[in-house]
Amino acid sequence: MTTGESTQSGGRIATQAATAQAAAQSAQSTGAKREPDELDAHVFERVCALADAAAQAQATLGRANGEARNELLAALADALDAHADEIAAANELDMQAAFDSGMDVGKLDRLRFDVERVGAAALGVRHVATLPDPLGQTVRGYTLPNGLRLNQIRVPMGVMGMIYEARPNVTVDVASLCLKSGNAVLLRGGHAAQRTNAATLQVVSEVLQAHGFEPALVASVDEFGRMGATAMMQARGHIDVLVPRGGAGLIRAVVEQSKVPVIETGAGNVHIYVDRAADLDKAVPIIINAKTQRVGVCNAAEKLLVHRDVAESFLPVAAQALAQAGVTLRVDERSYEIVSKSDIQGLKLERATAEDWDTEYLALIMGVKVVDSLDEAIAHINAHSTGHTESILTEDYGAAGEFTERIDSAVVMVNASTRFTDGGMFGFGAELGISTQKMHARGPMGLQEMTTTKWIGYGNGQVRQ
Repeated sequence: MTTGESTQSGGRIATQAATAQAAAQSAQSTGAKREPDELDAHVFERVCALADAAAQAQATLGRANGEARNELLAALADALDAHADEIAAANELDMQAAFDSGMDVGKLDRLRFDVERVGAAALGVRHVATLPDPLGQTVRGYTLPNGLRLNQIRVPMGVMGMIYEARPNVTVDVASLCLKSGNAVLLRGGHAAQRTNAATLQVVSEVLQAHGFEPALVASVDEFGRMGATAMMQARGHIDVLVPRGGAGLIRAVVEQSKVPVIETGAGNVHIYVDRAADLDKAVPIIINAKTQRVGVCNAAEKLLVHRDVAESFLPVAAQALAQAGVTLRVDERSYEIVSKSDIQGLKLERATAEDWDTEYLALIMGVKVVDSLDEAIAHINAHSTGHTESILTEDYGAAGEFTERIDSAVVMVNASTRFTDGGMFGFGAELGISTQKMHARGPMGLQEMTTTKWIGYGNGQVRQ
């Protein structure tokens, strides 16, 4: 950047910061509702400078060929393996601090980034390196009657922003996907994982420098705390797109407060519907896997709907298995009548409230409801789902087709656990997140979802008549 450009950019940032600060002061003086975190002008300038440095570094990365980017990823995977003990040691400090502060079991599970999980993340990076290069792919192309040839191709987004909570694996996933897709990224990883993220980003930075790339390609605003996230949300023109990944509160705050375009990843109020034509022997293992394999993740099942024709025979069996796994059941009246008379040892049975049907528990709790029909199941799910993942268990192909067509969620499973909704499971190597919105991307977001497109027209002197 030349001196003139630097001065111009600094003036623009200062103006934006002053405008935002003035707006906050005006809101306060007029008695308007104050934003959760009032913007700090100095932090805003620093964050915008980081984003602008990332943009400059991204221009170089975007011109690198696919082979160079794959070599970079291979080196990153090797470095993660080599420094796994150091990253895990930093994570142990974060885990202890989180435990001491009362973090629940589900969130502690997400926070854990031990040697085994670091190794799994490195394996994911290697897999990303083997995937086809999305850059330059032709989406469509054709020639107009006047001979002008048009091609729509995939190109990087530019500078991405990621705000996430207590999920240190996301640091590696996002870094690998961004480097492969030619993007830079600015990260706000949350206080709970700050030591882990710092140790991981140190490894990333060293690999970038060793391969002739600027460390600014993958940078963090964690030093600024929550104010860093607030600044990222206001940095329109510096950050191209922002992705929140965490609980419903975080996602809602980013969607409502951000001036930067947002790809919304959703909370997971995930449903399993046991149809009257379900293979009940298959159903119990699927439900146990979906609910209990990892309780603190967005693809864990939270609600169980059971058709009335199989409720009497199936619910006691399912309740027995869930009780053995330590799951508390919050049930409607019909389910309560069936399960309460089954005398299941160790079962924690509670009557559901209206609020339960809209709640993502992220805990060993499951809502249970008996429905009269497939239509009622679909209507209930579409009314209460967050649009993440739903599953039907049935041997009736007609019912399966009806369910998959009418359910309005990003992913619909048939006779399979909801836990498969994951970029790694889908063959992406890693994922940016799971989008529950309908524009640009929906479902697990991999390399293609981290690109945009541009049109290139090849002419031979054509002019418009």
